[in-house]
Amino acid sequence: QVQLVESGGGLVQPGGSLRLSCVASGRIFSIALMGWYRQAPGKQRGLVATITSGGSTNYADSVKDRFHISRDNSKNTVYLQMNSLKSEDTAAYYCYTIASTTGAPLTNYWGQGTQVTVSS
Repeated sequence: QVQLVESGGGLVQPGGSLRLSCVASGRIFSIALMGWYRQAPGKQRGLVATITSGGSTNYADSVKDRFHISRDNSKNTVYLQMNSLKSEDTAAYYCYTIASTTGAPLTNYWGQGTQVTVSS
């Protein structure tokens, strides 16, 4: 099993910034991809950004010029720097990974989520 623990959410004013972090732990053999999804009340969970072990990134169009995803492979940690935040960015943000543990195939894992609220 792989556990994901997010941190860094909170309340921020429009135009402000936040940095989310997510640490993966457990009997990890390899991590193919890490990323972030978000879910606002009454909406489906959707992609924010992902990053592969090789550093290739993918962003939702709505955040492409404002958010930046990065990764520290040595620490099994992924970061999401969120700038120029808007009210529509308000959501629960979930860390996601595709990883394998010793002797097991690649599997999807989700964190518990961290709330980001953008409001004046």
